[in-house]
Amino acid sequence: MFWVKQIVLSLVVACAALTAWIAWVPEARPFLERAGVWPLLERSGALGALAAVGITPAEAPGGAAGGPGGRPGGFGGAPAVTVAEVVAAEVNATVIAIGTGQALRSVSVTPEAAGRLAEIRVRPGERLEAGALLARLEGEAETIAAERARLVLDDARDTAERLRRLRGMGSATEVQIRDAELALRTAELALAQAELELRRRSILAPISGHVGFVPVELGDQVGPQTEIARIDDRSALLVEFLVPERHVGDVAVGTPLLARPLAQSGVELEGRVRAIDNRVDTASRSLTVQAEIDNPGDRLLAGMAFAIELNFAGARLPAVDPLAIQWSRDGAFVWVLREGRSQRVSVRIVQRSGNLVLVEGALEPGEQVIREGVQMLRPGQEVEVRADTAAGGGNAAPVAARRAEAEPQGAAPSGG
Repeated sequence: MFWVKQIVLSLVVACAALTAWIAWVPEARPFLERAGVWPLLERSGALGALAAVGITPAEAPGGAAGGPGGRPGGFGGAPAVTVAEVVAAEVNATVIAIGTGQALRSVSVTPEAAGRLAEIRVRPGERLEAGALLARLEGEAETIAAERARLVLDDARDTAERLRRLRGMGSATEVQIRDAELALRTAELALAQAELELRRRSILAPISGHVGFVPVELGDQVGPQTEIARIDDRSALLVEFLVPERHVGDVAVGTPLLARPLAQSGVELEGRVRAIDNRVDTASRSLTVQAEIDNPGDRLLAGMAFAIELNFAGARLPAVDPLAIQWSRDGAFVWVLREGRSQRVSVRIVQRSGNLVLVEGALEPGEQVIREGVQMLRPGQEVEVRADTAAGGGNAAPVAARRAEAEPQGAAPSGG
């Protein structure tokens, strides 16, 4: 019989400990509810017996409305909660790519004729306007040819004029006049050709821009294949980069973008899509896109590396306060306040931000999710919304829909 006494004594001690825990520890009831023990105590009448002798469950400090999860009083009181409104926000897809800048226009300047350099007018790094003289070739022979052509032209013009006067006096035939006019036209063309050859001895800038290195020296023998200088028009830069195939329908000419020079920390420039390739690369499953970036102050150079950021707006989804997200073995969920009662709704997180979490689930904009006081909630349980959020104040989210400034999951980096 000794062991029977030990069992009875142990049960008495356990009941006394349970009674003291319920009476003095505020967290006892939430724990027993989650464990499923509290309903058994209510149905068995144990709680009623304790109440008859003046033993009531302990409450959270500050009374019923003293803090999240507090009860207004007595057994079974509705938990006090704070809520936040569900809003609609757009899912943002961001593409981040690396590309290399090139000048808006770049020209390799070569002579139109062969010859020896007699003069170089430019210095590396100098900015020139279109038509400025870069260099000059020796042109004595071309100068002499042009002078000779002028003399021949003057003689042909005088002969034609004299024959026209003689025709009026009947001393010149139509054949003589026609031959004279033909000789005059031939002389004009010969002079134009000679002047063209002389002009080709001068090497001019075809575009406005900055001159790079000048790889030739005075006295060098050059020809049409010899580069005299390279001129870059970098009033704007072009950057080619790759966009994943899934965004082919999102990008278009004129789409705005951000460009960050990798060599200049903190610099952020606005740009736009200038051109799009007409096919997707089958090896990388990506589309080549060309961006145009303005270059105010001439701070950027061709050949610099840029991080390009493209943001695409996606579908509109419900967005909730981050504190409303709860987790279980089945995944994320939120408590929704519907007709004064808590309802558990499973959700899938799509994007996160400091202010909102975009989710997929059975939620509608304008509904209220519970953000504080979730520790004691059960499906279908009545709750009391705290006064500081019942009227839309406190921590409640704004009613107007906000665009989520989120850091998207799975941003697609690519190289160009």
